[in-house]
Amino acid sequence: MMDGSPNDLSHVVEADRAHIWHHLMQHKPFETNDPRIIVEGKGMRVWDQGGKEHLDAVSGAVWTVNVGYGRERIAKAVYDQLMKMNYFAGSMGSIPGALFAEKLVEKMPGMSRVYYCNSGSEANEKAFKMVRQIAHKRFGGKKHKILYRDRDYHGTTIGCLSAGGQDERNAQYGPFAPGFVRVPHCLEYRAFEQEGAPEENYGEWAASQIEKVILAEGPETVGALCLEPVTAGGGVIVPPEGYWQKVREICDKYEILLHIDEVVCGVGRTGTWFGYQHYGIEPDFVTMAKGVASGYAAIACLVTNEKVFELFKDDDTDPLNYFRDISTFGGCTAGPAAAIENMAIIEEEGLLENTTKMGDYMLDQLQALADRHEVIGNVRGKGLFLGAELVADRGTREPMAEAKVQAVVKDCMAQGVIIGATNRSVPGKNNTLCYSPALIATKDDIDQIIAATEGALGRVFG
Repeated sequence: MMDGSPNDLSHVVEADRAHIWHHLMQHKPFETNDPRIIVEGKGMRVWDQGGKEHLDAVSGAVWTVNVGYGRERIAKAVYDQLMKMNYFAGSMGSIPGALFAEKLVEKMPGMSRVYYCNSGSEANEKAFKMVRQIAHKRFGGKKHKILYRDRDYHGTTIGCLSAGGQDERNAQYGPFAPGFVRVPHCLEYRAFEQEGAPEENYGEWAASQIEKVILAEGPETVGALCLEPVTAGGGVIVPPEGYWQKVREICDKYEILLHIDEVVCGVGRTGTWFGYQHYGIEPDFVTMAKGVASGYAAIACLVTNEKVFELFKDDDTDPLNYFRDISTFGGCTAGPAAAIENMAIIEEEGLLENTTKMGDYMLDQLQALADRHEVIGNVRGKGLFLGAELVADRGTREPMAEAKVQAVVKDCMAQGVIIGATNRSVPGKNNTLCYSPALIATKDDIDQIIAATEGALGRVFG
């Protein structure tokens, strides 16, 4: 497609229309319109079945392709590994599994053990199961509750939706698993909607609301707190100053395990290897998936510290004392093989530094866009993970109608630039444009993304 060759993909389009159940999509329009097939990718750009080029500002739609498309060295590493040894269950080890785990924990001071699985949802489920097993082993089952935050998202399974702070994403999928308890969000832009929120030291106050929930539930019943370092699909929410330090203090005070979900932020997205590392805290669990291998192979990891690990081998005479769990595809070798090369690319090409530099540039450009367009109420983000919240009125901060927000996304797509927006997450507040270009993004790429957004805003809002 890059060379403009007239490949006839009409049969592929019809096969897709007849047989594929797409993700996050209403299929009624496909009765009269063709589904879009992405045929090829190179660097920051992808081509559809019609040969149209698109600049991808969302890294594969869901914040995944961190090092960009067409990385031959990753493909070759996966091929070589599959030819040598493709799979054995995680009850045994593999060469790439051991080597990537070693490299990974080197980037995570204080962490030491890697549990492989195949998706972010599954990685979070593993952490939830560990918390529950620890509750039974040490606390007679009582300290089993898992706290999660309003607007945060942790996956698609019933267990993860039970810890899901996005009511639209949860709608019609209950009843949910018991023992999951919501705590308030920390979006300073909407602090005025929270009773008692102060104008100063909001971060500490927002964290203190978590402590209120713990005390109401009973600290002896709360086993873990699960949070995203920067909330993703709930609105690209960067935690306010003082928030994370206070959260860690609260967890220490009540002997609560801190689980940080890095499925979106992990492996470079915010300019550090992991989002939590901006805040000088040490978690007990870290989960990751998307950017670990940039989508070149399916891989997810649950990483724990040695304190957690030791709890599962303190009595080897007890046949129930180890973590009695398995992830079938956690035994695939393609994932860690790809992840090793992915990490090497990030290091060799200085992509953490580029993410910080280009992220700062893009945030400035979005702010300049806000200065020219009243409809942008707030811009925020960390590294190349950015959002622009659209409002109908800057004074009242009334959220922009979702149809108008989606019209901006659609206009950008027509221009050949793929951006995102919060989708089926917070009722009445799916109003944030989302940007997560690959970590290889240049100023020219960002300028094109900003120009497309500005053109769309002008056409949609006048």
